[in-house]
This record gives sequence, C-alpha cells and structure tokens, in this order.
Amino acid sequence: MTPGNLDIASLLELLEAHADTTPERLLFLWNLFEGVPKFYRDCFEQGVIDADRQTLLERMFFSSSSPLRTEADNWFLRELRGRYDLVLKYVARHPGCTHADLQAHADSVAPEIGSQVGGYLKTLEERYEMVEKRLPVFAKPKARRGHYTIRDNFLRSWLDALAVPTAAINFRPLQVLVEQADQRLMTAEGYGLERLVGQLYEERSRLGLGDFALSSRIQGWWDSRDTEIDLVALDEHSQRLRMGSCKRSEQALVADLGRFDGHVARFRKAFPRFADWQVEKVAIAPSLTPEARRAIETAGYLPQSLADLTEGLQA
Repeated sequence: MTPGNLDIASLLELLEAHADTTPERLLFLWNLFEGVPKFYRDCFEQGVIDADRQTLLERMFFSSSSPLRTEADNWFLRELRGRYDLVLKYVARHPGCTHADLQAHADSVAPEIGSQVGGYLKTLEERYEMVEKRLPVFAKPKARRGHYTIRDNFLRSWLDALAVPTAAINFRPLQVLVEQADQRLMTAEGYGLERLVGQLYEERSRLGLGDFALSSRIQGWWDSRDTEIDLVALDEHSQRLRMGSCKRSEQALVADLGRFDGHVARFRKAFPRFADWQVEKVAIAPSLTPEARRAIETAGYLPQSLADLTEGLQA
C-alpha cells in the first residue's frame, strides 16, 4: 500500500458512512481509485460516492466539468508526451503480459519501435515507476519469467477503459460511451480482484484476524506450461501453504476448479520441499451463493468472498 493511501479498513469505514459496503461496490471503487483519498473526496463533492456505476463514471469522467477527466494526464502522462503510449496501453489492457507478448504486439503494429520495447519497459519501470515487473514466487531476481502490470489502479483503469471513450465525447452518444467504459471496467476488475484479495490477506494478517498468518508477501506463481496460480500464501511458523484462484464470476470460478487442480499439482511437483506442509486450496469471488459455496467445498476448496475477507475490518 502506498504511504498516505487508505487501507481497506479505512475505505470500508468511509463507505459505511457515505455509501454502502457491498463487495461489488468495494471492488468497483478500489479497482478505480485504490486507496487515494483525493479520488473519494472528489466523488463525495460531486455527490456520486453512493451513485450507481454509470452515474459515477459519467459525472467523474465524461462531463465538461468532470474533476477526473484530465487527471491521468496531470498525474502521470504529461511528462511522457506520448512516447510510451504503445507500451503503456498494451500493459494496461493485458495485465500480466510478458516481454515476448509486448514485443510481438509492437512488431505487428509498429515495427519501427520494436527494437526499443526493452528500453521503454526499463524506463517505465525504473524511472517513472509506472510499470511493475512481477516474478513468480521463489523466482530469482534475474529470472526471465516476469509479468508486467501497471502499478497504479487509476492509471490502469484510465488507459484500459476510460481514455478512448472520454476522447470520443463529441462524436458518439454519451450513454453509449459510458456503457462501453463500464463494461470494460467490469472485465478489468478480474485483475483488480487479485490485487484486492492480496491486500486483504495482508491487512488481516497484520491485524491478527482470520485463519491465516502470513510470513511473507502474497505472490502468484506461473510457469511456461500455462500454469498460473493467483495467490500463494505462506505461513512458515505453522508450515501451511495456501493456493488460491480469484475470479469475478462465481460461475466461472466453480467451473474452473478442475483445471486449477492441475495448476496446484504442478506447483507441488515443482517445489517438493512443501511435501510435508499442510496444503490448502481456496476459491475466491466477490460474492458467493450458498450453492456456489457447496460446490466449492465439494471440490475440496475453501470458499471465500470479499464479505468473508472484510469481516472484522469494519468497526
């Protein structure tokens, strides 16, 4: 969490006072604004902190007086002067992409800059700190299996879902553009959910809440065989290993559990040192019906919703 930003407990307190704390509301706002106090204050001053999704988006981004319509340029992009657009937009729209993915994209749409992709990534990561290179858990710092993401939720949401429709305000029906932005944000919330869950696990562990005491930062794991585990959590003291799948849709989450079993098996084969540890599998979605919970438990997983993970954080 960035210093000065709201933690999840503080954000829940704010929503309790001014809006609602439903899992869907929490994910929508956190995926857009993370914990930046200014953005929530702007929403409150515009009278939309408790408004429906599309009303909030229209008021905050699509009106001539919208306070956040130029925010990305003012905060992040003005100094770049468009030089890194291709890289930033691709990473925003494909969180978790590899250098090879980005290189192939550049070669197909802008061959003239293909040879500069590596330099652009390095500058965006090290100088501007806009892009983050994530490595699979236990990987060495020099490992070549890095996945690239935009560090900041607001910048990622802007580049992925909001920049194009807001630029077309004078040429397309407003409601169509707002709906397009909202649909794109819903898709992007799948990745936002992974980050939110990781932060919730860390906050709960720090406060001594819940059933899992972390001994290191939450990370993911992937390999060259399309294995991907969203959440790998370690409790060294109790020798517990928890691996989780996060999906925005409970239906997609349940349907994918059989495939995810294969991911877990490959992880355990790759790391035999955990053979004697207690291994737990967890399936996470914003909300879970009783039917989904039963299906998840039957498959050998612990079901968790955002309501489960925020329990105890609210005063």
